[in-house]
Amino acid sequence: MHPSASFSATIRVRLDDTPGAFARFASAVGEAGASLGAIDLVRAERGTKVRDVAVLASDAAHLEDVVAAVCGIDGVRVLEISDRTFLMHLGGKIEVVSRTPIKTREDLSMAYTPGVARVSRAIADDPQRVWTLTSKQHMVAVVTDGSAVLGLGDIGPAAALPVMEGKAMLFKEFGGVDAFPICLDTRDTAEIVSAVKAISTGFGGINLEDIAAPRCFEIERRLREELDIPVFHDDQHGTAIVVFAALVNALRVVGKRIEDVKIVTTGCGAAGTAVTEILLDAGARTIVGCDEHGTLYRGRPDLDGAKGRYAELTNPANERGSADDVLVGADVFIGLSAPGAITRAGVVRMARNPIVFALANPRSEIEPEEIEDIATVIATGRSDYPNQINNVLAFPGVFRGALSVRARSITRGMELAAAHALADAIPLDQLSADYVVPSVFDRTVAPAVARAVADAAVFAGVTRERQEAVT
Repeated sequence: MHPSASFSATIRVRLDDTPGAFARFASAVGEAGASLGAIDLVRAERGTKVRDVAVLASDAAHLEDVVAAVCGIDGVRVLEISDRTFLMHLGGKIEVVSRTPIKTREDLSMAYTPGVARVSRAIADDPQRVWTLTSKQHMVAVVTDGSAVLGLGDIGPAAALPVMEGKAMLFKEFGGVDAFPICLDTRDTAEIVSAVKAISTGFGGINLEDIAAPRCFEIERRLREELDIPVFHDDQHGTAIVVFAALVNALRVVGKRIEDVKIVTTGCGAAGTAVTEILLDAGARTIVGCDEHGTLYRGRPDLDGAKGRYAELTNPANERGSADDVLVGADVFIGLSAPGAITRAGVVRMARNPIVFALANPRSEIEPEEIEDIATVIATGRSDYPNQINNVLAFPGVFRGALSVRARSITRGMELAAAHALADAIPLDQLSADYVVPSVFDRTVAPAVARAVADAAVFAGVTRERQEAVT
């Protein structure tokens, strides 16, 4: 495991102002397998100095071990320990701010009563003016029931709120789109659909998040049918867009075509199904999906409705066996499942120049170090390796583009356009095995995705009207 800011603490220490005091502290941190971050002087006292030292660990237990290691060092006294991640979340991570200041009575009279009545009357007379006279044009609802949160699973709507706040931050930071978390305390499909429909007036789009399969499929289907604004389940379609974009570039690196390659996947839930569907629509012909019991094949007796439909779309040779078994001769592995889904022995039997996307997080289906001498291109869902598959590369630009043309829906064509724009964000002369997907901090990505999505929406005829160019 690699030290990460996700598991970091600021340790306030009082150090004797003598040679070697800080060196002993730093050595203890290093011997415990952690890394030092920022070091700040808080104050100098007679004979001592108080410093704040950021320490990065690999997980929560490791962080506790590091703290234990630095306590009791000669010449060092630990005064306070603050978990940096928890500090970031104190009071929540988002707020609502006014776009127009209210400094005078005139400002107040226009923003609220009596002036606002004229604006409300204008919308009542022409409902389409809600798009120009309210925040609807740049506002997205981030909706969850907390039933499938990150790698945590079913933790409920309250515990999901910090994740949804983070999602709203990413919308604003990378796409210039305002978003608000909606955490619903129900698992009833009809109630969720009804609640989202009831609040939809104030939003230009709906981003569904962390809702367990197979319920998420029905919720998205019904909302897409019953609302006239974009509905996008990011766990499905955001993941699919970024995976496909990375695969486009990985295939360029190894000189293969999507029509010709054999693709093996593990994980056939929401994300796995969406990835498979976008790859099929993009021209893939041979995809074999696997769950914890092996391949999904036509006639397998234990398949439910969603997995049964998956089997009908894939595995043309009706192969049977484990994921390792069907990796023989495969060109691509895409994991959206759990650690240990495949082994090195399986990767060894893949075709020449294999591509391995091991996207489970925080631990991959197979650790990259195990196969770095075999696989030509490796991607993960983690930020501490090259080629991170991160949905933030997709959803801010997708919604920015859809909102810019007041789209009524998000089509497969818009998703494919987003993926190709994301792939093309890396010039061909810069492509390499460890650079097949752009950095999440590449500020050219969201505008490029937005332009492609807006153009695809216009082409598909799902727009109200295009108000402005996406820049």
